[in-house]
Amino acid sequence: MGDNLGAAGLRLERDGVIAWCRIDRPEARNALTPAMYYGIKRAVHLVDSDPDLAALVITGTGDVFAPGGDLGGRSQPGDAPLPDIGHDILPFLAIRDSRAPVIAAVNGICQAGGLLIAMMADIAVASDRATFRVPELLRGIPDATFAAALPAHVGVAVARDLMLSARRFDAVEARRLGVIARVVPHDALRESALEAAHQVLRTPPMARMHVKRMLNERYGLIDYQTMFWALAESPEPREGMRAFMEKRDPSWVPREDQADGFGGR
Repeated sequence: MGDNLGAAGLRLERDGVIAWCRIDRPEARNALTPAMYYGIKRAVHLVDSDPDLAALVITGTGDVFAPGGDLGGRSQPGDAPLPDIGHDILPFLAIRDSRAPVIAAVNGICQAGGLLIAMMADIAVASDRATFRVPELLRGIPDATFAAALPAHVGVAVARDLMLSARRFDAVEARRLGVIARVVPHDALRESALEAAHQVLRTPPMARMHVKRMLNERYGLIDYQTMFWALAESPEPREGMRAFMEKRDPSWVPREDQADGFGGR
């Protein structure tokens, strides 16, 4: 497919040895379609296999990095057909295991699958305007990647807090907790992401891969079997997604907690 990532909401740009994968779907606030998730995985594999490219930077547009998956299940004209490979469409492990360095340049709102992209990158550089959230449980989704990865970043107590409360937190707290590595002034984000990529490229690739493998063992088991069983069989994800689309609280929210309106927005 060349530099076409097979998703209308993604653009791949070359800047010397650095490839930029831009999440650019402003009409849907950069919500990630299945084709976009798989397109990000394609971008990782492209950079890994192209001798003219050495690193990948993933970033968003406007005030949004990525808010996670498009709960409407929409596709776009220009999306390539997807292979029937289940959770292997998701890019998170490809980012984590990439031979070439992957940098996340988090320019704004970063939630759900967007936050997993940032966490699985070798270095996440965030704008001081960025905000973060782990909202999956608000939609009834028992997310397996967060359950494995977040405790390795922040410890079990903080992982419980962020996953079970689904609260928002800013870039300063995200760095303090260990969710991401670097926070920079918004206008310095591009330069800082390039600096991070070139810093990693000063390390030898074989030794770097061994270090990454040993670090990644801390994540433990990613139980996709339970997660995808729930998505297919449990009524909770369907109710959570329906409530989101209808801008109401899901049926499991106690009446007294519905006083402030739809809490999942």
